[in-house]
Amino acid sequence: MQIGIVGKPNVGKSTFFGAATMAPVEIANYPFTTITANKGVGYVRSPCPCRELGVVCNPHNSGCTGGVRMIPVELLDVAGLVPDAWEGKGLGNRFLDDLRQADALINVIDVSGSTDIEGVPGKPGDHDPTEDVVFLRREVDLWMREIIKNGFAKISRQAKMQGSRPEAILQERLAGLMVTESQIKEALRTVPLADDPTLWDDETLLQLCSRIREVSKPMITAMNKADLAPAGNTEKVASMGGRAVATMAETELALKKAAASGIVSYTPGDSSFRISEGVSLNEGQRKALDYMAEKMSTCGGTGVQRCLETAAFEMLDLIAVYPVEDENRYTDHFGRVLPDAFLVPRGSTARDLAYRVHTDLGEKFIRAVNAKTKRTVGADYVLQDGDVIRIVANK
Repeated sequence: MQIGIVGKPNVGKSTFFGAATMAPVEIANYPFTTITANKGVGYVRSPCPCRELGVVCNPHNSGCTGGVRMIPVELLDVAGLVPDAWEGKGLGNRFLDDLRQADALINVIDVSGSTDIEGVPGKPGDHDPTEDVVFLRREVDLWMREIIKNGFAKISRQAKMQGSRPEAILQERLAGLMVTESQIKEALRTVPLADDPTLWDDETLLQLCSRIREVSKPMITAMNKADLAPAGNTEKVASMGGRAVATMAETELALKKAAASGIVSYTPGDSSFRISEGVSLNEGQRKALDYMAEKMSTCGGTGVQRCLETAAFEMLDLIAVYPVEDENRYTDHFGRVLPDAFLVPRGSTARDLAYRVHTDLGEKFIRAVNAKTKRTVGADYVLQDGDVIRIVANK
């Protein structure tokens, strides 16, 4: 599962990525700082079964603090997008190719309006941030349409002769973007196409691509630099429809660094922080922390963690499950208790989990055991959030 961090240059994408992952990335106040995609791991919060089961867990692929499991998600910070990227302008081709594997997108915008449409810095209020939301959605839509149109004339004639279904034709063109036939069917419910594919015009295809993008690569707007935004900017962007969260990526990054240095006590996602006892601060540090505390109080936190969790749990509708080898002690082969937490789409089955753990487990699947209830379940058992599952397979 991969979440793409997207947006025009110089809006704080790399700062957002760094704040979410604490991965070292180049951050500067000029366009196209990011040239190649940065990959990293962020974490989303979910209740750990350890308290419900009365055990002390030994996390392996994640962390657990106070009964809250921090589960990893892969994040991708790509090169900034400028208008007409779908035609190759700027780093458009590279940007869009990097998005092929993304399951969801976080569109980072400068809600303060201090960078123009090309990403050139200015003053807060100089630019209308709603334009950034509109243009990025359109760029992705046009990119999808061009992929469909590439060699489409020949394909459409063949499809007309063979009587191929529209979703089958489109899925063949968009398979490289990880778009499924079921997602295309969902889009076709609201944008019907003529049975004859040779009659599909550019405008109809663009409308369809807009809907396919919404279904296959859902997007949330991170209204970054919210602490600098003129009055009314965040409300105006939020009223455009779709999900939007006010964020302060610089504050999140600064707090994580301060927490790592022992200056403050801060848990990602909290709406406040506490200065550690006995810490000596100079005047500049004190003012900076007071400023961050005031703005976090206004915005309800930095918004970075909320963006990640909205993408994972609401947009992608993921749930957390815990595979184990011993359903009585909840351990793996090494005796670790509740070692791994996996995020899987809601509706996934026990067999799906087996394949996720290892291909051999999926292919040799016999049955599964729900470790909480001790009941044996079949391959088609639908996983529930927080399930602890033992997979039984042929050796």
